[in-house]
Amino acid sequence: MSAPPAGPAAAPVAAPPAAPPPFAARLVWGLAALFLVLHVAADLVAPYGFQRDEFLYFAMGDHLRLWRMDFPPFIAIAARAARLVAGDAMAGIRLVPNLAASALVVLAAALARRLGGGRLAQGFAALAVVASVFFQRAGTLFQPTILDALWWTLGFYALARLARADPPAGRWWLLLGVAGGIGLLTKFSILFLGFGILVALLVTRHRRALTARWPWVTLLLALAIGSPSLVGQVRLGWPVVEQMRDLQAGQLAHVGIATFFLTQLMFGPAMLVAAGGAVALLFAPALRPFRVVGWSCVAVWALLVALHGKAYYVGATYPVLFAAGGVALEAVRRARLRAWLAGTAVWATGLYGLLVLPLGLPFLAPAPMQRYVHAIGAVQALRDNQGHLLRLPQDYADMLGWRARAAAVAQACRTLSPLERAQAVVIANNWGEAGALEFYAPRYGLPPVVSASGSFWFFGPGARPGAVAVTLGESRDALARLYDSVQAGPHLVNPWTVREEQDLTVYIGRGPKATLQAVWPREAGRN
Repeated sequence: MSAPPAGPAAAPVAAPPAAPPPFAARLVWGLAALFLVLHVAADLVAPYGFQRDEFLYFAMGDHLRLWRMDFPPFIAIAARAARLVAGDAMAGIRLVPNLAASALVVLAAALARRLGGGRLAQGFAALAVVASVFFQRAGTLFQPTILDALWWTLGFYALARLARADPPAGRWWLLLGVAGGIGLLTKFSILFLGFGILVALLVTRHRRALTARWPWVTLLLALAIGSPSLVGQVRLGWPVVEQMRDLQAGQLAHVGIATFFLTQLMFGPAMLVAAGGAVALLFAPALRPFRVVGWSCVAVWALLVALHGKAYYVGATYPVLFAAGGVALEAVRRARLRAWLAGTAVWATGLYGLLVLPLGLPFLAPAPMQRYVHAIGAVQALRDNQGHLLRLPQDYADMLGWRARAAAVAQACRTLSPLERAQAVVIANNWGEAGALEFYAPRYGLPPVVSASGSFWFFGPGARPGAVAVTLGESRDALARLYDSVQAGPHLVNPWTVREEQDLTVYIGRGPKATLQAVWPREAGRN
């Protein structure tokens, strides 16, 4: 009998992708649980309070207007939900970033597995996240940073699944869209990842996907989920542009290329493995299917270097680079060399994590913390965003003194007559002070808090015209431009905090020269 004619049914069928190695569940979940316990324990024993940014996000939750926020609203939604459940308990509220950090540990290991890594690669990826001072600190603070890193890593995971799917599975495009959309609700920095993925698609064989419908469905899904962030910008006149301009003139002006790369040393020995992971993603034959992931990371780094972005902006790329680095360690062919490299990487990363733990988790009181920083030679960790040296790392310095400031304002308010108190407002010089005063207002019975700084300007001056003002952070001269009479109240000195909060006087202004509602438009963005 003659052979049947060749046709579509007889065409060669591509071999399905190899199944990934087993998931190292006990090891990975154990490290994730350890990370969670460390964070919760630090929150319970910390000799610090909430940090400046956290107060702002609590205020955003109190003033939540989903379609009219100057920042992506996910953190405000999370703040309102966390405080509804936990009240004002720090350990309860901070469970949100604590759990996100632990989830990131698991997701980094899952990425290593998806890249073909076994127990070593998965365990190293998880350990590197736990041992990173960046992720330790980010997992402590109720800020978008750790959530942003989680959504980036979820996006990289979806991209890795797409890279090996044949044909590409729609559900992974949808997962990428969900990660991008929630990321857009969390921080605008997810746009950097979108840029990186677009570049990677264009420079790899995956450019063919752009002619199909799924990438565009993914984009539409991300925009739909993240639409509150975009609508808020449109309705408020794109405040993010002004925020970036201020950031560029203030903090980013101090970031050079050398500083950008030198600051990556904060990731410790694991940074070297991450660098090896980047190289492997681009050039290793075993990771050829995942070139799109590697080029995404390269494009993100190149863009942020070109824009003089802060060094920690690339932090969200590290989990996937840790994962790829772990895979590269496992791929070393010579058994003795592989064992030596893996052992060195694991022990060095673990010991570094222990060394920097007090820098990542705030359980040391200010004086011992200062001594510890100097003892380990990490004095650069004491520099603030403007390059000035503080006694403590800036985040820790920004966790001190807020309740005392609210108490001082309350002390000044008690000197007001009942009629004055009924007409009074509290004016804060910056959004950190405003957020803290609003947080403590119910406890101390403070009048309404207003500020022309940051998001508080968008919250508005309220209904009271400001017949009497009690101020925090304002100078006598600044208040005298608005009020006929200025009286000094309590004076606060705290050398451990950030520079602008070290020496403050509470003032009382009487006899307004104009109502708050009249002066508010010209006060826009003054801080």
